[in-house]
Amino acid sequence: MGLSAAFFDLDKTVIAKSSALAFGRPFYRDGLISRRDMVKSAYAQLMFRLGGGTDEQAMARTRDYLAALCKGWRVEQVQQIVAETLDELINPYVYAEAATLIAEHQAAGRDVVLVSASGDEMVRPIGALLGITDIIATRMSIVDGRYSGEVEFYAAGPSKVVGVRELAAERGYHLADCYAYSDSSSDLPLLESVGHPSAVNPDRALRRAAAENKWPVLEFRHPIPLSRRLRDRPAVPVAAAALSVGVGAAIGFAIYARHRRTRTPA
Repeated sequence: MGLSAAFFDLDKTVIAKSSALAFGRPFYRDGLISRRDMVKSAYAQLMFRLGGGTDEQAMARTRDYLAALCKGWRVEQVQQIVAETLDELINPYVYAEAATLIAEHQAAGRDVVLVSASGDEMVRPIGALLGITDIIATRMSIVDGRYSGEVEFYAAGPSKVVGVRELAAERGYHLADCYAYSDSSSDLPLLESVGHPSAVNPDRALRRAAAENKWPVLEFRHPIPLSRRLRDRPAVPVAAAALSVGVGAAIGFAIYARHRRTRTPA
């Protein structure tokens, strides 16, 4: 347990795609969702992101839609699908910059926490892939091994801060000493709750807020499989690549060693 923590949003911050939508195809293949559900889910996510995701009614609609969509699914089946497809659907899309930054925080003795609106059954295995055990994610109510259609905790917007503060109280973190990273203005409450916020690949509203608050801005642009380890450390440490507001700079990387791709254990 570290004395402070670094809280990372997942989608477009640690991985270069939506974690929930990434599993749409295998869910469709296994009969959990229809093609229409796939289109509706993608559209809902797009509208949420374009709108900044800050509207409480929009969040509530998204939460209720996902709860209804998942009702009756067997939890074991979802876990199996995620385990079987994680290496194909998520591993190649982890930002190298994010993986490096996570390792830097861990080396400094901080706990690293993934904070995501996606379901716990998806986020926890992704965390394991990254060497992260602390997760704050959406939790669905489960009855007799199936999702009941109710949401116990929806880890989006201000609710993320609730989860963060609960963990901080449990661990004894001082949030003023903690770090947070996100790409979306919907996570402004999360970023404002810590002493060291950073915007990563920010949407327009978050970029404006970062400028107003003089927060560092990071641009992550290199998704690679985690099985490809760096031969050397990045030419420019990620922590030093925080961009001052209005200044563009790319993070330099050394040549990646090519290793045989290995399958991540479930």
